[in-house]
Amino acid sequence: MTTETADAPARRPDPRRARTRNALVGAARRLLADGKSAVSVQEITDEAGVGFGSFYNHFDTKEELFAEAVASVLDDWGALRDEVVRGIEDPAEVFAVSFRMVGRMQRHLPELVRVTLHRGMSVLLTDRGLRPRALADLRRGIDAGRFTVPDVEMALMMSGGALLGLVQLLDAYPELDDAEVSDDYARHVLLMLGVEQQDADRIVALPLPTISLPF
Repeated sequence: MTTETADAPARRPDPRRARTRNALVGAARRLLADGKSAVSVQEITDEAGVGFGSFYNHFDTKEELFAEAVASVLDDWGALRDEVVRGIEDPAEVFAVSFRMVGRMQRHLPELVRVTLHRGMSVLLTDRGLRPRALADLRRGIDAGRFTVPDVEMALMMSGGALLGLVQLLDAYPELDDAEVSDDYARHVLLMLGVEQQDADRIVALPLPTISLPF
């Protein structure tokens, strides 16, 4: 006699569990944006509006939660970049558009900016969000002869450092014109990467696409 064993049904996603996890990640993002990483698990769950015990259903440590919060911010930046460069072919234009748009978003997405700033240059080493996209853009630019920096990692650190400097400047001095400063930074980064002055001026004068934020 043969016995048939039915496959166990796939577990359905639990919306309450997802809401709790999202609340914890959102709380961690807000705390990081305010520079408050030295907080207790109780303070995190209070900020999230969830029970203390629910924390450990999702994360083993607060460091694990904060790492996920940073990764989620980088994913949001990556989604924004994908939206603004869709349909653009020239790698120099792709790079400039993403650079100019990040600067402009500083005033609209301060939480994302401040979490990124608190992590510093380490965000350029994280394989989520902007790093893989920036590496691909820079590599295409080097291969196409648009950029003259010989090493893609060097190009990433040079341009990424400038981008962090841009958003730090705009965060520290809210009276500055974010569009003007972002375009000026983008122009100088293009020059640093090897784009000719006239071409860099043309690229940063191009209109930016209208976007709807994907998050």
